[in-house]
Amino acid sequence: MFVAITNTPRDYAWGRTGEISELLTGTASDAVEAELWLGAHHGSPSRVIDPATLEGCADLAAAVDAVPEVTGGTGRFPFLLKVLAAGTPLSLQAHPTAEQAREGFERENAAGVPLDAPHRNYKDAHPKPELIVALTERFEALSGFRSAAEARADVEAIAGSPEAVAALTARLDSDETIGDAFVWLLTGAPEVGPIVEAVTAGALADPVRWRIPAWIAGLYPGDPGIVGALLLHHVVLGRGEALYLPAGNIHAYLDGVGIELMNASDNVLRGGLTPKHVDVGELASVVERAAGPAPLLEPHEIAAGVREYRPDDEAAAFSLVRLESDQVVHASIALDGPAIALCLGGDFVMTGALHEATLSRGDAVLVTPEEEEISITGSGLLFIAR
Repeated sequence: MFVAITNTPRDYAWGRTGEISELLTGTASDAVEAELWLGAHHGSPSRVIDPATLEGCADLAAAVDAVPEVTGGTGRFPFLLKVLAAGTPLSLQAHPTAEQAREGFERENAAGVPLDAPHRNYKDAHPKPELIVALTERFEALSGFRSAAEARADVEAIAGSPEAVAALTARLDSDETIGDAFVWLLTGAPEVGPIVEAVTAGALADPVRWRIPAWIAGLYPGDPGIVGALLLHHVVLGRGEALYLPAGNIHAYLDGVGIELMNASDNVLRGGLTPKHVDVGELASVVERAAGPAPLLEPHEIAAGVREYRPDDEAAAFSLVRLESDQVVHASIALDGPAIALCLGGDFVMTGALHEATLSRGDAVLVTPEEEEISITGSGLLFIAR
């Protein structure tokens, strides 16, 4: 089956005014739009445009339970596809491994923490690795720890003197433990306040050189994340470039519009830069502490104009295919389970083993596993999550 679906963008404060609507329809709304969810996650399940196509189910969460064909009989929709529009920084965050998610979910259940409680950390028992592909010509993020030497040099330079930040730089002595220094900052030890003040003053004195910490300081004055940002890679993606964020990776999207794909989970452990619940202790229990390269994800070419983003990680039960061309392209995509296709420009015809669908800008469809393989012909911009 090809089942037409839709949803309403979520209005988180860090979003952009009307940009998801404009991307889908060509006309911007007046609303703040942060994320459009396409999937069956109970937090915001996609609506079924014609419920009669799925035995009367109004959304995909209901359809997963009522219509076995949606998941191929597994009973779980494995991924969540999002359109994300960030106008200001998201929270500093990391996600758990499968084992950590199960343990945390069971622990909070046993403690009687309601699933919808604001202070709940684990909303489900699943990991949340994710990738993001930039749609705008510039997409900025913080992701993963830089080398300790680079971080130490910038911290001392922005503060104006080594003495002002000595309590931090003394901890920036190893690439293997730079995450320890980051966690120490977030705990708000007595020495942290003066360091935040010194770094904030330096950033505001030269906001061109120190654009990111100065920007963060204006939004979240006094937050240790102002300093923490200097310990992380500042990644700037061009259109079509991607990041893969495995379990334990500390990150924060800053600015831009992208397509995000993840395991179907909403487990987010936050450490700062947010009015939402922050649990530094729980974040510390999952974050990877060592420095490493920025986690860029290179796509591989399936055919002319067709590229696939597939993380080399067993925990990532998904891949994202992007078809983008002014000329007509042809591709065949095999299905191991359900898929979701989203058209952001042009026209495409998708033909499966049993049915066919035509997509134009703004159209999204669920493709059930019984279609086995889909042949795609068209031009424009189309994403397929599977």
